[in-house]
Amino acid sequence: MLSQIRPAVVLLALFTLLTGLVYPLAITGVAQALLPYQANGSLLQVGENPVGSALIGQNFASDKYFHSRPSATQGTDPADASKTIDAPYNAANSTGSNLGPTSQKLLDRVKADVAAKQAAGWTGPIPADSVTTSASGLDPHISPLNALAQVVAVAKARNLPEDKVRALVEANTEGRMFRVIGEPRVNVLRLNMALDALKAS
Repeated sequence: MLSQIRPAVVLLALFTLLTGLVYPLAITGVAQALLPYQANGSLLQVGENPVGSALIGQNFASDKYFHSRPSATQGTDPADASKTIDAPYNAANSTGSNLGPTSQKLLDRVKADVAAKQAAGWTGPIPADSVTTSASGLDPHISPLNALAQVVAVAKARNLPEDKVRALVEANTEGRMFRVIGEPRVNVLRLNMALDALKAS
């Protein structure tokens, strides 16, 4: 019996050491050596202060900022732990709304969002990604059309020339990866950081 238990205990200890300690430390070391920015969360900073990650969107509510696309993430209700409440861009609870195209709740929300954006001064057709959520609820990017539709409202809120704000959007538009993969996009946090820097300069 001991002859069977001993190898099992040795193998358990060995693989616990290898997969629980050696392998994670090795991968962490390689990541820190080759890709330290990405390995540490792709954090964006203003001075010495981190303001967010380039990979996780944020909820911008002020008229002085470009808005991210809607987020369907939720969090625990502080008043009742057995319930959930809307918590946009809750990185601890990545999720989509799971509402299909025939959902009346989805249609009502989208119509209300379109009306609110038109009332806020958005110009032209309302882009689809400005009123629909992403699958993760954490998308840090919006389409260039979405950003350009917000230019008039943001310029007015900041008392800046529209052409200056439009140029900022164009300067912060990222192209397709390797010129073929994906779509052009704008990182909302980076754009808003550039907007703050523009006002300060």
